[in-house]
Amino acid sequence: MQAEIELSRDCEAIQIPQGTTVTLPAGTRVTVTQSLGGSYTVATEAGYLFRITEANADAIGCEAAPKPVPSQTAGEVDEAAVWDQLKTCYDPEIPVNIVDLGLIYDCSIVHQESGKARVSVKMTLTAPGCGMGPTIAAEARMRVESIPGVSEANVELVWDPPWDQSMISEAGKMKLGLI
Repeated sequence: MQAEIELSRDCEAIQIPQGTTVTLPAGTRVTVTQSLGGSYTVATEAGYLFRITEANADAIGCEAAPKPVPSQTAGEVDEAAVWDQLKTCYDPEIPVNIVDLGLIYDCSIVHQESGKARVSVKMTLTAPGCGMGPTIAAEARMRVESIPGVSEANVELVWDPPWDQSMISEAGKMKLGLI
């Protein structure tokens, strides 16, 4: 059983699945239900779910997770480095990264004359009405832009083809107990 934690200070959080930013007041009792990729999913006593970013980890008594270190040094950006960074992003309700969940449909890199690269990613969500889409896409963009040599990243939410469970990788299915 997970322990209840009392927020030590007012804390900005994103309500799941609406995607609405709220402030949880100091003293709110929460239970951490997921801690992956530097963010925390918490449940309140009333049963509502919220995502707390690493910037607010101290409010739940945690230290910010170390930033993911890109697998490549400065130089030409390769696709493997982009995929590695995308694997550090998680759906706040599902303990599988967005790559293994099958949410990433395409990744392309345009190398510029400056030696930098522009990265474009097409991703979807498990449900079109999920309000967390912009939050997950923004996190993916931030992670890709942290790769040395990337000048800009664009993460576009797309709905075709519609996502279904067959898109989950073998590793993701194992994590979810589907195989």
